[in-house]
Amino acid sequence: MSDQDDIAGTAALTICESLLLALNDHKILPEAEIVGILRDAAATHETPPDDGKAEMHAAVAKLINSILAGGNSVRRR
Repeated sequence: MSDQDDIAGTAALTICESLLLALNDHKILPEAEIVGILRDAAATHETPPDDGKAEMHAAVAKLINSILAGGNSVRRR
C-alpha cells in the first residue's frame, strides 16, 4: 500500500468517525444503530471473499473491532 493510500484511508476513517458522532449527537441515529453499523462492517471483513487479501481483511476487522471496544465513534454516556 502506498503512502497516498494510507493518507486516503486515514482521512476516510476520520471523516466516517466524525459523521457517526454527529449523527448520534444530533439524535439522527441512536448509539445502538451506530454500533450495529460498525459490527456489520467488521463482519464483512471477518468473512471476506476469496480475493487473496485475507491479511488486509483481518487487519480491517481488527481495527473496526478496536474502534468498537474503544467507543471512538460513539460518545457513550
